[in-house]
Amino acid sequence: MPGTLDRGPCVLLVEDDTVLASLVERLLTGAGYSVVVAGSVHACVHIALTSDVDAMVLDRRLPDGDGLEVLGRLRARGVVLPTVVLTAQGSVADRVAGLDQGADDYLVKPFEPDELLARLRAVMRRPQADSAWLPLGEGAIDVDGVCVVRPDGSRVELSKGEAALLELLARRPNRVFSRDELRAALSPDTHSESLVDTYVYAVRQKLGRPVVRTVRGVGYRAGEVR
Repeated sequence: MPGTLDRGPCVLLVEDDTVLASLVERLLTGAGYSVVVAGSVHACVHIALTSDVDAMVLDRRLPDGDGLEVLGRLRARGVVLPTVVLTAQGSVADRVAGLDQGADDYLVKPFEPDELLARLRAVMRRPQADSAWLPLGEGAIDVDGVCVVRPDGSRVELSKGEAALLELLARRPNRVFSRDELRAALSPDTHSESLVDTYVYAVRQKLGRPVVRTVRGVGYRAGEVR
């Protein structure tokens, strides 16, 4: 079922042709993937920035834009999803354009189902370089610069501990972390969970309360920068 994220590696399928999307979704779910379907550039960007997906199969021609343009935008925002571009546009120039925008592979329609699965497995096996930029709502974390960049381009400096907290949350935006998990990741030798609350308070003071969301009785998850 589209939107289910708990079966296995999750693939974001970006395809506006509902018949083809249904066929590819069945192919992927039959191979053990969970699938989220997006039929537009807008939906693709929203899901890629806010959901915990592992790879993307991307059509070029979408009703509200070019798939390659959105891929370039996502790469610029630090989204490093392994991506197979699936399209009817198969000239050498089209393939080169896709790779230049950050596609990991390029498959021309019509395609053999087994070939799509093989290419998807291959791009997901490749090591992905850690991005120095991580999306956080409409803003981003500059990991190397130890700061957050707001949507208007202004920068907010962070301490190393504050940056480590936000980076941990932003890398798994759909996961809720317990205080103990965060403490163990941030400072294994410290046994007080109040350390986590101190960092959460500090980043909220700098960036606003929505930057870290509290899940009552469980812990914290990534929020958004406004």
